[in-house]
Amino acid sequence: MEVRPGYRQTEVGVIPDDWDVVQLGDLKPFVTSGSRGWASFYSERGEFFVRITNLSRESIYLDLTDCKFVELPPEAREGVRTQLNEYDVLISITADIGIVGYVDASVPLPAYINQHIALVRFDPATTSGKFVSYFLASEQPQKRFRATTDTGAKAGMSLVTVRKIQMALPSHFEQRAIAAALSDVDALLAGLDRLIAKKRGLKQAAMQQLLTCQTRLPGFHGEWDVKPLGALGTWKGGMTPSMQNPSYWDGGHFPWISSGDVKVSRLTDTNQHVTAWAVRHGAAVVVPANSIVLVTRSGILRKYLPVALAVKPMAINQDIKALIPNEALSSDFLLHTLTGCGDKILASCLKAGTTVESIEFPWLKSFTIFVPPRDEQLAIATALSDMDAELSALEARRDKTRALKQGMMQELLTGKTRLV
Repeated sequence: MEVRPGYRQTEVGVIPDDWDVVQLGDLKPFVTSGSRGWASFYSERGEFFVRITNLSRESIYLDLTDCKFVELPPEAREGVRTQLNEYDVLISITADIGIVGYVDASVPLPAYINQHIALVRFDPATTSGKFVSYFLASEQPQKRFRATTDTGAKAGMSLVTVRKIQMALPSHFEQRAIAAALSDVDALLAGLDRLIAKKRGLKQAAMQQLLTCQTRLPGFHGEWDVKPLGALGTWKGGMTPSMQNPSYWDGGHFPWISSGDVKVSRLTDTNQHVTAWAVRHGAAVVVPANSIVLVTRSGILRKYLPVALAVKPMAINQDIKALIPNEALSSDFLLHTLTGCGDKILASCLKAGTTVESIEFPWLKSFTIFVPPRDEQLAIATALSDMDAELSALEARRDKTRALKQGMMQELLTGKTRLV
């Protein structure tokens, strides 16, 4: 491969001529890791104790939403060696290897690490820990992480291996410029995440108020009913046609919904389709457009209730029940209501104690919801759908920003684009 002028091919890829290739150990860092035995120091309050769960492949900045704390006695020497400083670089060295973290001013200090994390501390006057963190978290270094891990029954990386990790290194001034540019994008992403979380909280509150008649939209004053789900329309259960019979699948027209497909609120298509022949011969069950589909048998029910609206006629498998609402019901209103009631449905209808948990169908049909007049249903559904659309737009913006960041990392951390 021809290398353009001003660049050269190295062990870490093509880099500018004025960049160096170094091992982390060449930069004379302090390298250590935590030790075992911290459980005796666990406390409800105290100093922040960093675990792999506080590191993320999405960002070099620590996740502070799930914090453990320790209280060390004054004579505990372990705290001196493993105490974090600002600008430290953290690397997971067991199990899920190569997750990189950076200790910035947001991390509450003093803080400590456990035995699954390596601490690498550089002289901030010569090496930017933030640049090193971004570099090690980028695509090619991550591949090299996996290629250089120690072999054995249990995956792990020694501190000797950590010191031998290679990286491309520009001048200190350029390191800081690159780190600052990427940090600005991370700040934008963090702001979008906070805004999305706020909007989700507002929507959750709106659902609680609007779907239980605690708050009425302007212009509506009629009485609401309380009805069981079994009285709101026709319920159907699904089935799975034989995978060995091509007549059921080849050239299929109806999207076939399995429990894994119910990940979005409005289903427009799926990866598998059944034929009209399968439906005519009783091997598949098709429900009409605007049916509400609920997953009633799946391991995922331990976490949440998957609910969706079938935008067009679709076939459902045996793990799904579908509610075909009567004319007095808005499908969109039912979708929002059942989504909002998911936790309550699982609490009252879930049959536990089996490998694959299931919702008891008689209990599900007896579960009651608030039902306003149809015109108010439509107004509530519109208000909540508008909030969903705003959330979707913010999430799309966040996804584009993440893609932009990945492109910037590829350009800046390889020297393809120079800032100085």
